[in-house]
Amino acid sequence: MSYIRSFALFWWNFVVGDDWRVAAGVAVALGLTSLLTHEDVNAWWLLPLAIGLLLAGSLWREARRVS
Repeated sequence: MSYIRSFALFWWNFVVGDDWRVAAGVAVALGLTSLLTHEDVNAWWLLPLAIGLLLAGSLWREARRVS
């Protein structure tokens, strides 16, 4: 059982990492992109935009916390 727990914890730390907000934002962006694509909307731009905004927000929160 400890092997399964260790494996699950590895994947949790790998996916979520230090900031759960970024992981949740990427999951939402992937879901929204998938939904829009299935509705025949050209949504190639959504993921790069979401990643850029999530990165900027993460950096802003960290900079504000440190100063």
